[in-house]
Amino acid sequence: MGLFNKIKNIFNNENKKTEKKEDIKIYEKGLTKSRENFVSKLANLTKKYNKITEEYFDELEEILIMADIGVNTVMKFMDRLKDRVKYEKIEDINKLKEIIVDELFIIYVDDEVIVNKINYSEKGPTVILMVGVNGVGKTTTIGKLAWKMKQEEKKVLLVAGDTFRAGATAQLKEWSEKVGVGFVGKEEGADPASVVYDGIEKAQKENYDVVFIDTAGRLQNKVNLMKELEKINRVIKNKIADAPHETLLIIDATTGQNGISQAKKFKEITDVTGIVLTKLDGTAKGGIVLAIKEEVKLPVKFIGLGEGKEDLQVFDIEKYIYGLFKDMMG
Repeated sequence: MGLFNKIKNIFNNENKKTEKKEDIKIYEKGLTKSRENFVSKLANLTKKYNKITEEYFDELEEILIMADIGVNTVMKFMDRLKDRVKYEKIEDINKLKEIIVDELFIIYVDDEVIVNKINYSEKGPTVILMVGVNGVGKTTTIGKLAWKMKQEEKKVLLVAGDTFRAGATAQLKEWSEKVGVGFVGKEEGADPASVVYDGIEKAQKENYDVVFIDTAGRLQNKVNLMKELEKINRVIKNKIADAPHETLLIIDATTGQNGISQAKKFKEITDVTGIVLTKLDGTAKGGIVLAIKEEVKLPVKFIGLGEGKEDLQVFDIEKYIYGLFKDMMG
């Protein structure tokens, strides 16, 4: 059974639908812009052509590129699609819609196991370093993740390691109070590594389960940022040898391919383990999830699908497919 029909059966099955129904609704609602844009264009393309031609493939290629899937990913996909059409002797244009869904997500899951879980430490606090340029929603994301983990009965500490951006420490403190978790911060302009040292010390003494460390996002000065992150990593490792356990990069989905180039630059300067994709509900270009996997070779661990705390979701490829292609699944 193809992926299209498998997903269709999972989410159209009433028993399954009662399971985490709210999460599925968040995906459906959060991907509305992408779904309406992408699937409506795909539907119009199917109406326009009654048989599969080179012109059909050219227009499909353009639709995929406009969905921000990324040129390299689209080229790879088109080659696979054409080979499959030829090999399976597919002539029915409606059948091709299912094959398109199958092949897009084979690209996502094909090469390796997708790890979207947090790598929790078995002993002592789990340290999660948060990186990303200013304006991507880093502090808000930390607050939402802290809330999510508190719901899982974890004791969480927020550490304000971005001492350069005006108001960053106050904003993180506000989030700590809003969600009811611990906080460590110093005055603006303090040495970020000293704040991190104090934070790890507090986490160890007071038995915290998870420590989120906010960092500066001044990517335009890459060398300074690299030195700062190296220093922070050294301080963390001196206190906890196998930490940080995660380095999560926050990308704003509405910035499209600019977000991909940010990811590539951050990979050069620090050991990123996963992506948090914010504001996916605010763009019609939801295909960026595929571009990140193909071009940056990092798992998307969380996606932001709205303003609410509960709208930051663990990334689930099946729910994502359903949210994107629901209107085609009937």
